[in-house]
Amino acid sequence: MKSWLALFLALSLSSGNAMADRIKDLASVAAMRSNQLIGYGLVVGLAGTGDGADVSFTAQSMKTLLNRLGVSLEGALSDFETAASTGKVDIKNTAAVMVTAELPGFSKPGQKIDVTVSAIGKASNLRGGTLLLTSLRGVDGEIYAISQGSLAATGIDATAAAGSKVVIGVPTSARIPQGATVERIVDNPFDKAERVVLNVRDSDFTTTTAIVNVINTRFGSDVARAMDAVTVTLQAPQDLTQRVAFMSMVENMDVMPGEPSARVVVNARTGTVVISRNVRVTAAAVSHGTISVSVAVTNEVSQPNAFSNGTTAPVQNADVAVSEPNKPMFMFNPGVDLRQIVDAVNQVGATPSALIAILEALKSAGSLRADLLVI
Repeated sequence: MKSWLALFLALSLSSGNAMADRIKDLASVAAMRSNQLIGYGLVVGLAGTGDGADVSFTAQSMKTLLNRLGVSLEGALSDFETAASTGKVDIKNTAAVMVTAELPGFSKPGQKIDVTVSAIGKASNLRGGTLLLTSLRGVDGEIYAISQGSLAATGIDATAAAGSKVVIGVPTSARIPQGATVERIVDNPFDKAERVVLNVRDSDFTTTTAIVNVINTRFGSDVARAMDAVTVTLQAPQDLTQRVAFMSMVENMDVMPGEPSARVVVNARTGTVVISRNVRVTAAAVSHGTISVSVAVTNEVSQPNAFSNGTTAPVQNADVAVSEPNKPMFMFNPGVDLRQIVDAVNQVGATPSALIAILEALKSAGSLRADLLVI
């Protein structure tokens, strides 16, 4: 019991040591923002786990693809469903999918990016499939990457006789590492704008001010300006080579970031509780206990005495016991810190679920000076 609370205490107290971080770990160049890509494609080579002929858009897509490749399905086989039903094409080995990817900033044509493939029809398993040539488009409708390759699916979907079935993971979703090739550059203002924009990952006026002070101390006043709690603009050299070298020096500078806001994160599913070191509690008295009721049933048989003309009868005896643990009340003085909170909870032997209940009660009472985030 004490071990897991001690772990929270050690992790939280260790974060209190003053340590500087690199600017590249606290902020990112606005021009380096990533872009989302999406495309529609077909996966073939499945072992009968595809959409089947009853998914009309899969059959239509396959027919269109074959026509583009010079395979005509005219005449008696003009309808693709007819071709599937006559055995000319096994549509059960094909699945319609959506293909998504994230295009990193500054990506250049020829570079490779990962893609995610997800079934949108009746396909039950994408394992062993191959994605056919698929165009990936941005929000502007332009093609920025082309994807094709063998799928890496980690999910398993196995079906046996009598309706038994085992599903592990998500077999209808797969990835293709380095499965797309970048075809177009996304325009960004890095080489054109007069000032380079840095965005701090966590909105904090203290961290933003610290970044500005460190940069101006080294490169001169007014080189860096804070626009708000997130944005810092830099007066960078106009020559592109010098600008790159300047940003390299900036991102490797050490900064003492501001202390994060006090927060308690609770995972209600796993019972995990993480308490930041800035958590404070005002004066409060806490008592936590649970009542347990146990019922013990004993089945016996009542035998009549000899020559009594009685009958044998079953008898059920039930013992009911109610127990309530004697857990003492503990009190928090104003302004107690994390160490005192953990020590107090340790004294009453609270379980993870009990600690969650105590924290929620303290927050409701207005005594917990922290954000309580339940995930």
